[in-house]
Amino acid sequence: MFLKLPAAWLTGVRLTSINDDICEVKVRHRWISQNPYRSMYWAVQGMAAELTTGMLLTKCIEDSETNISMLLVGNKSNFYKKAVGKIKFICDEGKNAKELINLKDNIDSNMEKNLNQVSKNLENITKNSREIFSAFDHWGDLG
Repeated sequence: MFLKLPAAWLTGVRLTSINDDICEVKVRHRWISQNPYRSMYWAVQGMAAELTTGMLLTKCIEDSETNISMLLVGNKSNFYKKAVGKIKFICDEGKNAKELINLKDNIDSNMEKNLNQVSKNLENITKNSREIFSAFDHWGDLG
């Protein structure tokens, strides 16, 4: 992760688990990830949230052995509580991601898909939720 996402790595974002259905990322509130209000800076939370959905989609694309271009095109966030301590970010929409990748042969143009992510502290209290908008293009050969 250090070479591909150095800002995420420096702020403590860590991929903790990924499988066909779920991706989990953790980050701890510390000096380098804080804002002036004694909580985690929203951009650090955004990197962790984007990583959960992006890694899940990347895994589905790699497993399908097809050439698909993916791009994050939007992010809508709702914050419910200050993010302090250790926060886990979870995207459990692997089924939706697989269904989208399986539709590739029936699509002639660009497609967008929303995947949801939720973050919780270690006491399982929801801190925020995000809807990540990813665009897919170039179905077929990217060569």
